[in-house]
Amino acid sequence: MSAAAVALSKISGHTVLAFDFGEKYIGVAVGDTETGLANPLGMIAQASREKRLAEIGPIVREWRPGRLLVGLPLAMDGAEREMTRRARRFARQLEARFRLPVELADERLTSAAARETLRDSGRGAREHKHEVHALAAQIILQSYLDESARR
Repeated sequence: MSAAAVALSKISGHTVLAFDFGEKYIGVAVGDTETGLANPLGMIAQASREKRLAEIGPIVREWRPGRLLVGLPLAMDGAEREMTRRARRFARQLEARFRLPVELADERLTSAAARETLRDSGRGAREHKHEVHALAAQIILQSYLDESARR
């Protein structure tokens, strides 16, 4: 966990946890609505629903978020696809398990942006695939925080 992420948890009670739901991995990021900053936390390997939620539990307890955010993987034309339905199901599971409000956010092109960010920093996405998922979650959350600040 980065020093910025640790400091973020002590700044405000307005914490948001974000998830980049994928076929093999779920990226996790944390942010704060007062500071408007998002930081990557890591990733969780896709497993059974119960195992996934069991791994998320300690993260929720540690960060005590006021809400959760799940990236919604839409097709480029905005159409829903199978992954969209799976992400919606994941969001409902989070809401039921942790009794927190869950919002959905358009995540089109966030994984591509995360891979590009890694390439630009001299790190290949293939060698740093775990970072891609957490970085995608951070991008989803940062967009959400930026949009919230404009409202």
